Amino acid sequence: MISRGKPVTAPVAGSSCAYFGRIMHARLGQLRHRFVYRVFSVCVDLDELPALGRRLRLLSHNRWNLFSLHDRDFGPRDGRPLKPWISEHLAAAGIETRGGRVRLLCFPRLLGYVFNPLSIWFCYNSDDRLVAVLYEVSNTFGQAHGYLLPVAKDRAPDEMFEQQCEKQLYVSPFMDMDATYRFRLGEPGERLAIRIDLENAEGRGFVAAHTARRRALSDATLLRACLAYPLMTLKVIAGIHWEALRLWRKGAQLRPRPAPPPSEVTVVSLPSR
Repeated sequence: MISRGKPVTAPVAGSSCAYFGRIMHARLGQLRHRFVYRVFSVCVDLDELPALGRRLRLLSHNRWNLFSLHDRDFGPRDGRPLKPWISEHLAAAGIETRGGRVRLLCFPRLLGYVFNPLSIWFCYNSDDRLVAVLYEVSNTFGQAHGYLLPVAKDRAPDEMFEQQCEKQLYVSPFMDMDATYRFRLGEPGERLAIRIDLENAEGRGFVAAHTARRRALSDATLLRACLAYPLMTLKVIAGIHWEALRLWRKGAQLRPRPAPPPSEVTVVSLPSR
């Protein structure tokens, strides 16, 4: 869980990194259900992707390896470079970046396979100030949708911040579509702290938290991750289905699956003050 009002360590500027940590999911209300699993993730500067693939033996960009990052796993999902894609959406939303860096927090492919329930894009301007966050949500039906939210200009770099948006994409078959995501997080630094609450008319029904510690992105780190989390990406998708089965056996009711949103990204404006 994330303590409210407590700042996190200031972000480490200019370099891609890895994170070792845990993810917790908890369903609240009458049908309570909770689980925790260990995860390994990377936070990469999109401009550094080609160089990372050349520098590291165990991680490649758009090529098979023990670990790999493929452009077609994110954003438009057609193999196009990711930086121009997110830059177009930021410009269309009126968010000025002037070519600032974009950091992508995600699971990498392990032995060619990955499933990212949530990838987070941290978007900076030319002064290296965080100006927007894109939350890219994927479901197990092959669909994905992004929620692009601006960051308040008066926020301090080491300050936790909160954002919210209405749910647009069907994710869990046991959760209603009429719900609101509330995100609480800080910029990726020496520690990672992310919390997501899903609220509906009855109140908070679901909580997820991701906490982790930063590690240098090196071959030694990648080897350690492979040994510590073997077949992690397969475990993610297997764990989703296993926990769904457990919920169904507890009596959870299936919700109908609507058509996906017509656009690939929903832009959310800052609330007026």
